[in-house]
Amino acid sequence: MSIYLDNNATTPLYREVMESMLPFLREVQGNASSLHEPGRRCHRAVEAARAQVASLIGSAPEEIVFTSGGTEANNLAIQGSIRHAGHSEHLITTAIEHHSVLHCFRGLERRPVASVSYLGCTADGCVVPAQVEEHLGADTRLVSIMHANNETGVIQPVGEIGASLRGRHTLFHTDAVQTVGKLPVNVDELGVDLLSLSAHKFHGPLGVGALYVRKGTALSSLMFGGGQEAGLRPGTYNVPAVVGMGVAAQLSELSLEENAGYVSALAERLEQGIVRMASGCVVMGKHARRLVNTIDVCFPGEDNRTVTANLDTLGVSVSVGSACSAGDSTASHVLRAMGIDASLMDGSVRFSLGCTNTEQDVDAALDALKSVLNR
Repeated sequence: MSIYLDNNATTPLYREVMESMLPFLREVQGNASSLHEPGRRCHRAVEAARAQVASLIGSAPEEIVFTSGGTEANNLAIQGSIRHAGHSEHLITTAIEHHSVLHCFRGLERRPVASVSYLGCTADGCVVPAQVEEHLGADTRLVSIMHANNETGVIQPVGEIGASLRGRHTLFHTDAVQTVGKLPVNVDELGVDLLSLSAHKFHGPLGVGALYVRKGTALSSLMFGGGQEAGLRPGTYNVPAVVGMGVAAQLSELSLEENAGYVSALAERLEQGIVRMASGCVVMGKHARRLVNTIDVCFPGEDNRTVTANLDTLGVSVSVGSACSAGDSTASHVLRAMGIDASLMDGSVRFSLGCTNTEQDVDAALDALKSVLNR
């Protein structure tokens, strides 16, 4: 038995995505910056993918900058905006961000080139928009708030915050890695200047992502090299990966509503089954608006690493939280910010479903979980 319930970490590659990449792995070996026909063919493929990614988030193609993934996109957005400013600035973020954002801000503080305000959240893991306004100052260069939390799935009020920042000289960035491809995302409706996304979160290949940069947004590159991506991200294009990301974006846009409904029904079946089975368990962010695919459950008295390891031996793949912090033995910074008791945090397990899962997967996972909890 093999049941994959860790889609927030990465998603299975769509067959159509793999097929779109193969010609650029087997037949076309051109450099997308070269002027000969193989190079021009690669260039056209990159630009077609750029348009597909732009369509998924409602932007113009020229506002898409390809990166190696969400982590690089976050770093380019945050560090790039500070480098362009060239002097010390005030920044605002939250205590529940992905480590690629939090560690970036902490690095800027250590230099020091910036002062940072870290906002808290409610017990359900939601940022309060009024707190952003309370911390805003005349020198606030950047606000960075994730669109949805990767551990709890709680969706943040990014659109409301974006509206409150409109007309100010403050850049607004959102890490939308967990939302793009799962729910409708439109950069104008969110009111953001910068938005990070990653292909492998919506059934595209690993190692490729993008940063949306609103036209006119001042940003500096983190690297030196050629002039690719308007100079913001120099380096030879990974054409097969970029092509795959474009096809994944197109497929996700076409099936967004259908997939959301299907996955929502599966997640409800799983969550209700867990709650019935495990007396005293607590679903994180239960009363907040969440991604339809994400269930973060705390099992009192259990050790989450033991639970996940035992589920793994039974063929069920789940997570203790963020895959990027899997080697970190400390408690979840997200759950700490939510004020969750330590006895609950130790038993936190994340189940994240996808459109490739089935009702049979859910029922088998519940059987396996029951076996593990009864040991």
